[in-house]
Amino acid sequence: MRSLLFAAIDHWRAPAPPPAKVAWLARHTYAHRGLHGAGLPENSRGAFAAAVAKGFGIECDVQRSGDGHAMVFHDWELERLTGASGPVGDLSAAELGKIVLSGSEETIPTLSQTLALVRGKVPILIEVKSRGDRHVNALCLAVRRVLEGYRGPHAVMSFDPRVSRWFAIHSPHTVRGLVMTEENARTVGGRLRRRLALWHAQPDFLAYDVRDLPSAFPEAQRKRGLPVLTWTVRNAELAGRAGDYADAPIAEGAGLEGAA
Repeated sequence: MRSLLFAAIDHWRAPAPPPAKVAWLARHTYAHRGLHGAGLPENSRGAFAAAVAKGFGIECDVQRSGDGHAMVFHDWELERLTGASGPVGDLSAAELGKIVLSGSEETIPTLSQTLALVRGKVPILIEVKSRGDRHVNALCLAVRRVLEGYRGPHAVMSFDPRVSRWFAIHSPHTVRGLVMTEENARTVGGRLRRRLALWHAQPDFLAYDVRDLPSAFPEAQRKRGLPVLTWTVRNAELAGRAGDYADAPIAEGAGLEGAA
């Protein structure tokens, strides 16, 4: 009885998207933060160009600079990936664009520069990085401004259900996803929080932690029309799991071998 009730609420609060809107998602393998490796840092223009050359879709991370631009960078702090230090959000786009990514001559790109490189040749998944103690409106607006007029296949996604909900309201034509993991939250409370996130986000697809597959929750959403992508596929065993229980992998390293 409980499962029937949840299924009914799912259909009401988070209806499945039109199939034509999301069909392209399942046709590709996505290179996690680009096709990165020696001399090609993650989320760099070189890594994205390498992915395009191999025919992989691209997954990238975006956060907001201090002056309101959408920057392609994963961490909140600069230390791990550059020789600089401090929060990304404290610097302007111009200042961030001069910072060299470690192990290369690459610098931190904007989302606009990334899209100009991709030019619709392959699809791109844009993970919008947010924090619970911050509003998402300005960040989402910065991303939407860059996407205006972009014709290639693209989607936004986030762990934060507020991001998907913002696009559902302010840019409903944009394909939007909810990123999810069950790590340390497999209790009744965790299952309820995932449901509440789904209902609030109203996503067109899910991007689910491959370590949690198979799982009843994403399978139920998949059956009713939400594509399920899965991350991060790093080896052949996880690639097999992705093939069995998801529609497309977001992969890196050995997880990309044999895929294109």
